[in-house]
Formats: sequence, C-alpha cells, structure tokens
Amino acid sequence: MSLPKDISLDAILDSIADGVFTVDLDWNITYFNAAASKITGISSRDALGHKCWEVFRSSICDGQCALKYCLKHKENITNKSIFIIRPDGQKIPISISAAPLHNKKGEIIGGVETFRDLTAIHIFRQQVEEKYTFEDIVGKSQALTRIFRILPQVARSNSTVLITGESGTGKELFARAIHNLSERKNRPLITVNCGALPENLLESELFGYKAGAFTDARKDKPGRFVLADGGTIFLDEIGDLPLSLQVKLLRFLQEKTIEPLGGTETIKVDVRVIAATNKDLGQMVEEGSFRQDLYYRLNVVHLRLPSLRERREDLPLLINHFIRRFNVMQDKAIQGVSEDVLAILMRYNFPGNIRELENILEYAFILCPGGFIQVEHLPEHMQNQSKRAQNTPRTLEEIKCQAVLDALARNNGRKMATCRELKISKDTLRRMLARCQKMAQN
Repeated sequence: MSLPKDISLDAILDSIADGVFTVDLDWNITYFNAAASKITGISSRDALGHKCWEVFRSSICDGQCALKYCLKHKENITNKSIFIIRPDGQKIPISISAAPLHNKKGEIIGGVETFRDLTAIHIFRQQVEEKYTFEDIVGKSQALTRIFRILPQVARSNSTVLITGESGTGKELFARAIHNLSERKNRPLITVNCGALPENLLESELFGYKAGAFTDARKDKPGRFVLADGGTIFLDEIGDLPLSLQVKLLRFLQEKTIEPLGGTETIKVDVRVIAATNKDLGQMVEEGSFRQDLYYRLNVVHLRLPSLRERREDLPLLINHFIRRFNVMQDKAIQGVSEDVLAILMRYNFPGNIRELENILEYAFILCPGGFIQVEHLPEHMQNQSKRAQNTPRTLEEIKCQAVLDALARNNGRKMATCRELKISKDTLRRMLARCQKMAQN
C-alpha cells in the first residue's frame, strides 16, 4: 500500500512521539524527524550529513552499535534499552529499535532506528523503588569527577565508608549509589537517622530487643542491623550518635556481632556500614563528644561531598535535571528558567545546597503556568536578595566573577564553550572559578 501523492511522509513522521532517523551505508544521517530533535536536543539541520555517533554519543557507540548489528546480520533489533548524552551533558534513557533499509530491488542501502524517551518511566521507577545508581548523580564538575573516579572501586570493596558534607549535598544519594554498585545490591539497604530518635529508642531500633527487656517488650524484635544482614546499613547523622551507642557500634565494627537490648547472647551479622554527617568529627573527637577509636574505624574510606557553591558549573545541569523531573511528576511542560532567573541562581550561595535548589524549583513550578520560570515565580527572599544585589556597589573582582558565572550559565556549564565565549584559556577559567568560590565562602 502506498501513500496518496498529496500526503507528505515527512509530515507523518514528524507527528509521532518517537524519534526516527536513517543512515546510509557510510553511517551519515539522512533523515532526522522532529521527535528525534526534541529528545536529543539537536536540530535536524545540525544532524543531517553527520555520522550517527557524532550526534548521539550513546552508551553503545563504542562497538555495540545496534544499526551495525542489523546491517551485518540482516535482522531487526527491538526495544533495546540504552542511554544517550545530550549536548548539555544530560543522560537520557531511551529504548531503541533498529532495522536495515532496502531499496525496491531488495538491496540494503542503510538503516533506520526509532527511539523512545524513557525518562518518565525512569523517574517513576526511582520514586517507587527509591533506587539510585552511579548515573543518577548529576554533575560533571571537577569536584565531583574526583569522587566519580573512585566510586566504583569503593563500591566493590566491603570497607566502611564515611561521607561528609554540608546538609543537602546528597549524602544519602551517594550511599545508595555505593550500595547499588556493590555486590550487595540485591540485599537490603537499611537507612537510620541517628539524630531523629531519642537514645533509648535508637538503641532498640539499631540492635533490637528481647522479650521482657522493658515493660512493653512482649516479644523479640530484630534491630536494623539484623534486617540489613547481607546488605548495607546507612547511618545518617552519625555525629548525633550518643556515646553509649558509639561503644556498641565500635564493637560491631570490630567483631561483626551485636547484642540485643535485654539479651545475653551475641548475634553475628554480615553488614557493611556507610556513615554520613555534616559535622566535623575530628573536632568532636578533640572535644570528647565522639570516640577517637570509632572515628578511625568509620574513616576507612572518606568521601567529602562538595557544596553547591564549590560546583557552580553544575547548576545549569542540575536545573535542567529537576525541571525534567518536575515536568513528569506534575504533568507540566515548563521549558526552563529565564536568563534573569538563571543569573539569580548562579549568584545565590545555596546554604541548603542541592536540596534547597530542588525546593526553589518545586516552588517555582507551583506558580509558573508554563513556558519559562520567571523572577516573579521564585521565593520572595530570593527576589528581595536579587533587588538588594542590583542596588549594592560591586568591586571589579565581583563583576568579573559574575561575568564568568553568567557565561558558564549561558553555555549550560560547558567549560570549553565558556572559554571560547570569554576568549580565555581553560586554566584561566579554572583560576577564576576558584576565586569566585572563595568570594562566595567569604
């Protein structure tokens, strides 16, 4: 069956939600529909005539190309899950199907691939399962790259990990990533906030109790360590752990055994410990509020998470990440933030770090009906701060710093593009960002 002459095939392909592109036998892109442009962030004009791997930068472009397999084996591939990397650095999960293209004589003249954006499914799965992997940690700054480099090796080991950093920097996210990258990923990950419960309740929560240990203890209750057997326990706010419980935790780390409240026998459990705090444990040791021997036991692998002030180049990427997420969760189509809003966010110090950024954007989503988030959609304190900043005289160093941050924002955090715009070297940009960071801290 053929199409009527007055109906355009391009119009039909541009009307569907799935991306469609074709390549010739030299891997040059010969067709790129509207959905392909929307999902990849690359216009049809910029894609046509280029090699497919130059456009997609996917997780299978290094030797496992689906189209190459189709053309070699003359068979189709259906619903293969991969991810692509957009020009702004975002990793987009997609499902692809591929097939050879034939001419009227039956000769193979290229290939066709369709792909579907799985971002919504990916986000909802995270919401339901609360699982995170290495690829869900958003950022490409130098401060994070150093952690990314060692994170897989840390995950594969069974060593105790201490994660430090300011509140809101994503310590639990990294703990989950370590667990899910480890051999324990199919076993439980149990989270305990050591600062959320009073001492007597925290002890029974962690180590359990035997029937008759206290008035209401009518039957045995297993503690979190027992529930985490074979897996990982994440002790958040470890700096709030009372000294009496620090002794019991130290004993577990030394002997891998626990003793339930009211019990006389020890229980052996296989649990990896990941601890986190926003406090200075070294200072607490000097003050006598944290045991030195426990500190050394916890501090086998130390991951210090940078504040958002230390990784401002990640802000555009994080903003896009949260906008995509809230669009899915709230069924909206917010396109992004305006240039004025981006400038305000790049200047802001974020005392609450990534969690605060997320809350700011969630608030803006409530007020923004569509299009781009504007200044009036931001929380009032940020609008007032922006007005004060505009009326306050600035030093030459502050003006230079703001110019760099604005250029970085315009280029979605891409350092090389920022260097080209400002006509400076990468080393100069790095030094200027370091000075901006010091200014923000002061």
